[in-house]
Amino acid sequence: MKKWVGLLLISLLMTNVLLVGCSQTEATETVAAEDVPLVTSSTEGMVVAEGTAEPMRWSELRAEGGGQVVEVLVEEGDKVAEDEILMQLDSVDADLAVQRAEAALALAEAKLAQVKSGARPEEISVTEAGLEAAQAALAEAAARQNRLTGGEAQIDVIAAQASLAAAQAEQTQANNLHERTLKCFTFDMPDGSEKEICPALGRPEEQARYAWLTTESNLDAAEAQLTAAESRAESQIRDARAAVQSAAAQEKALQAQLDLQEAGSPSERIAAAEAEVAQASASLAAAEAALDKRSIRAPFDGTVAEINFETGDTAAPGELLVVVATLDQLWIRTKDLVELDVVEVAVGQEATVELDALPDQLAAGHVARIDKQAEDYRGEMAYPVFIELDENVPDLRWGMTAFIEIDVQ
Repeated sequence: MKKWVGLLLISLLMTNVLLVGCSQTEATETVAAEDVPLVTSSTEGMVVAEGTAEPMRWSELRAEGGGQVVEVLVEEGDKVAEDEILMQLDSVDADLAVQRAEAALALAEAKLAQVKSGARPEEISVTEAGLEAAQAALAEAAARQNRLTGGEAQIDVIAAQASLAAAQAEQTQANNLHERTLKCFTFDMPDGSEKEICPALGRPEEQARYAWLTTESNLDAAEAQLTAAESRAESQIRDARAAVQSAAAQEKALQAQLDLQEAGSPSERIAAAEAEVAQASASLAAAEAALDKRSIRAPFDGTVAEINFETGDTAAPGELLVVVATLDQLWIRTKDLVELDVVEVAVGQEATVELDALPDQLAAGHVARIDKQAEDYRGEMAYPVFIELDENVPDLRWGMTAFIEIDVQ
């Protein structure tokens, strides 16, 4: 009896041990990987981290004011020099703004010189004659603009639209005729069988097909003519508006000059004229800066890593156009180095880098930079540390992941 009681006690104890073991195993398995917080990865004399390769310098060039891309001068992978033009945006409006600013500055300078020197009667007569000519030129430019915007510029467009409509009608008619030549009919024969007959196949179908293809070519030509006519009309209207603006500026400049000549040159007018020159100079500098921004230039010597637009595309303000990077100068940037580790790291410490893509190739390097501001990494604050490699790694690419050991002794 005691033997059976002993065996029963042993069995109960083993069952409890198994239950405790299962319970502990299940509790361990229910912990999700993402719930495990980051902890210091340093060991005695060594700090380890994960990182990625990235260029020492890289820049995202964006379209500040937006606009159409009129020329792309480089391709991805091209080596470029600092200040080299990579892409050209439409600069018609910016060019006009510079021209207007130059004219305004010239006017302001002329006014200042006139105010300082005073005007003789013959000079006033010359200015009056010039003003009359400028007023006549302005009236003529405005009249031409009104004619063009009133419908004159659309004459060729309307004619091209009519030609296109006629070509479309001919193409539709030819296509329908060709479709009819492909039609077949089924007849019941005296013996009870059926026979299919396609009466227009052969030469009639070939002639209809040739006529249809001819109308297709005519349609393409008519569409091209319409596009060209629309482009000419837009160009004519744009040129007319620019002519009106230029003539108006000239007329305004001469009127102001005449007013100054007739009013005399007190000290207050000289100060006002000098202020106008300063303001016009600032406006010209701003217009020239805006024009220069229509040329997308390389900010430093590097490689074109990315091009997002082609010639003819239109970029919205702020859209990314080109990425330039020093792809031949890469370093390793840590991404999970927490505060308990980063306090042990100092610039100049030696490091060993193992690339995931090149597991058999260890690269030696050193700490080149430690960022002062932390970044979020999986809910923890991590401090980027940059490892500069001591020797070039030929197969190193932007974005490759790496395992880093930093000797902090």
